[in-house]
Amino acid sequence: MNANGVRARTAVVAVVVAALVPLAAGCSRSEPDTAGSTVPTGQATEGASTPGRMTVQENGADLAITDAVAHLDGKGDGRLTLKVRNLDGVPEHLAMVGVPDGGRGTLVGGKHGNGSISTAGILVENGTTLDFGAPGGPQILLNGVQGVTSAHTLPLAVQFGVAGMIHLQARVSAS
Repeated sequence: MNANGVRARTAVVAVVVAALVPLAAGCSRSEPDTAGSTVPTGQATEGASTPGRMTVQENGADLAITDAVAHLDGKGDGRLTLKVRNLDGVPEHLAMVGVPDGGRGTLVGGKHGNGSISTAGILVENGTTLDFGAPGGPQILLNGVQGVTSAHTLPLAVQFGVAGMIHLQARVSAS
């Protein structure tokens, strides 16, 4: 990798770390909206959605995340399953999944087309719903995750190319 690539990756890491600091500090609203919500891009939304769900419809983004479940064993290892619906008119990319304490999920792309991985992240084509964790599809692997709440949820920071950073709570299930 050349020096420009190293600088670009360093800048991305700095932005991701800055975005995850509130998660590690445990910032959240005390009263979640039980009906789900529509959230402006770029706003911190911890606790603003029904666990496992989030909708973003602003600044050209029209995404819905549903069925977000962290399947974890006693060591915090496992996988994150979720569905992402993209109706924003352009292809979207899931670039990063952050967890408390600065951890990140490992993104594994599907074979080709919708769900495949590139340097931009995992492709979510316009007009589709992509099922992360489905057989043969893209995967989000978790290792050594900490920060599960007493309500059995896991705060997540999910970075998309168009929609930006989305904060939501995944339900937690034993794997």
